[in-house]
Amino acid sequence: MSTNFDRERFSARIDEAKIKARRLFRRLMILLLVLGILSAIGYYVYRVYPKGQNEQTGTLFKLSYEGYLFKTHEGQLHIIGSAVLTTQSTWDFSIKDESVYKSMQPYVGKPVKLYYEELPETALPWQGKTKFIVYKAEPLN
Repeated sequence: MSTNFDRERFSARIDEAKIKARRLFRRLMILLLVLGILSAIGYYVYRVYPKGQNEQTGTLFKLSYEGYLFKTHEGQLHIIGSAVLTTQSTWDFSIKDESVYKSMQPYVGKPVKLYYEELPETALPWQGKTKFIVYKAEPLN
């Protein structure tokens, strides 16, 4: 008789342990999901939120629309004050807004002042290839 009672108690304990394990597993999965979502949101905000806003002047000598999977607007500026065109005297930038890109096309080969936002790291693939995102351009006289 005691063996049946022991078996029933043992079976009941196993069932309780299974229920507790399911609850613990469910809570752990929910916690991991919430942490994953918060981490993804934080990383996205970090990559998209600008570190600063600046200006750069020079001669605009290249505008292009390039990329394999994500086509982006890119450009190069020859920095004013440097006589020879070298890699140190050029500044690469990206343009997110197509209207800004179209407004800059008449300025190719002319001195311009560019207003840009600097991101903490290289932009996300659909934003551009550099961490410098130009949002406004003015011709210099």
